[in-house]
Amino acid sequence: MKKLSMEELNRLSVEEFRETDKNPLVIVLNNVRSLNNVGSAFRTADAFLLEKIYLCGITGTPPHRDIQKTALGATETVTWEHHESTLETIQKLKSAGYTVCSIEQVDQSIMLDKFIPEKNKKYALVFGNEVFGVEEAVIQNSDYVIEIPQFGTKHSLNIAVTIGIVSWDLVAKLSQ
Repeated sequence: MKKLSMEELNRLSVEEFRETDKNPLVIVLNNVRSLNNVGSAFRTADAFLLEKIYLCGITGTPPHRDIQKTALGATETVTWEHHESTLETIQKLKSAGYTVCSIEQVDQSIMLDKFIPEKNKKYALVFGNEVFGVEEAVIQNSDYVIEIPQFGTKHSLNIAVTIGIVSWDLVAKLSQ
């Protein structure tokens, strides 16, 4: 075994990325306060060829050096928009044919391993504030609320980790 060189990784150029068909997933960040987490969301969206990121409420926007530090250039490839209201954003996404899935712990959540996305649908994945989670009104207007099963003493994961787990899981399921 040997570690692959950058050339051997055969990554897309920025232009190739923009022209490539994307996975039918968008990320919606609901009042995410950490700019490092925002940058990580961009990097994950790039890694899994997601359509777009919606930055809502107090969520920071590029260009910012703390976002760039973790995005590593993904703000140049991933399409994004900023909107004041997460609720209005998900309502517009629903009107555009997206199924809205909030990632949160609620009494009627579906565990991620049990959630089976349909191949002919588009999904908007809503991730909430690091302290308060996804807004209640957004949860109430979601089609599904998905929870990542956890088995230890902690009851939450960092949002950047959560975005990575959920994005990979849904991309893998949609490509089967």
